[in-house]
Amino acid sequence: MESPPRLFTPIRLRGLELPSRIWVAPMCQYSAREGAPQPWHLVHLGSFAVGRASLILTEATAVSPEGRITAADTGIWSEALADAWRPVIDFVHQQGSRIAIQLAHAGRKASTRSPHHGRGYAPVEEGGWETVAPSAVGYGSLPVPRELDAAGIAGVVDDFVAAARRAVAVGFDAVEVHAAHGYLLHQFLSPLSNTRTDEYGGDLAGRTRLLLEVIEAVRVAVGRQIPVLVRISATDWVPGGWDLEQSVALAPLLADVGADLIDVSSAGLDRGQRIPVGPGYQVPLARAIRDAGPLPVSAVGLITSPAQAESILVDDAADVVLVGREFLRDSNLVLRAAAELGAHLEWPEQYRMARFAGSIP
Repeated sequence: MESPPRLFTPIRLRGLELPSRIWVAPMCQYSAREGAPQPWHLVHLGSFAVGRASLILTEATAVSPEGRITAADTGIWSEALADAWRPVIDFVHQQGSRIAIQLAHAGRKASTRSPHHGRGYAPVEEGGWETVAPSAVGYGSLPVPRELDAAGIAGVVDDFVAAARRAVAVGFDAVEVHAAHGYLLHQFLSPLSNTRTDEYGGDLAGRTRLLLEVIEAVRVAVGRQIPVLVRISATDWVPGGWDLEQSVALAPLLADVGADLIDVSSAGLDRGQRIPVGPGYQVPLARAIRDAGPLPVSAVGLITSPAQAESILVDDAADVVLVGREFLRDSNLVLRAAAELGAHLEWPEQYRMARFAGSIP
């Protein structure tokens, strides 16, 4: 009997078993109101569940108001905001899919205008706020942030923990801690943005301390059965910054504090980055971390076809593939992948009349 495509073999992360390995990557929509998801989010994320994606990750969802990238970001810093996610979670579950929340704090890249409103810093008079970071080192033309003191750092850990508890209580199936793309936890990792001389700076142990404290605390908060994913930028693509060697060293440390999968992306920390963009350009980063470390990894970045995604898994470069923009082009990408690769998926009852082109009901 012929083996099923690798994309359609199950994977288990703690108490969560997923029937396929092509997942929806987090994609910011900048369409929330005061942190709350809107009908847009229900239709946007729900469409991927209708298309039979096994796991759907939300956009970066702020653990505190000042952690938002823009004022139009989703958040989960209160019980009311957690409850606002229920219609999305319930619909995804009704379709047989699962949903994870990406928990985030933007740090020095916060308080910006959304892409729908011109980008750039949003000052206080436009609804913006003071930003924070590991050090008083600015990003591009954005204002220099306030350096977090010991109480501020402890508050960040508490915010991630409280957000994770709310997420699990409201029904999310997994949590992902966002430590990539130049946001706060990534800012602590990189020597380009972290010039501290205390226990949260300096060598690799110091710069990774906050991320490891967050993961360890989140693991305790969500319990033994909920998977905890971690998104990292495997390299800043800038000399002297965070790089692949340090990411490889980080992987076993994440495993030790209870992480279950490393979501491997890159860049976003420094305007001087030089990224060799091309199809699957981040896959070698995922492969290196997978080969060297104890955790499964996901690959992401310009993965646009089922055949390409399948080859990444067949070549043992990653355990899971996350796809973003291609899902925006085709929310039924998983159904298309099953058809192209010869796997069987049950279509939604409402759509079964379209399963076979040219058929007559």
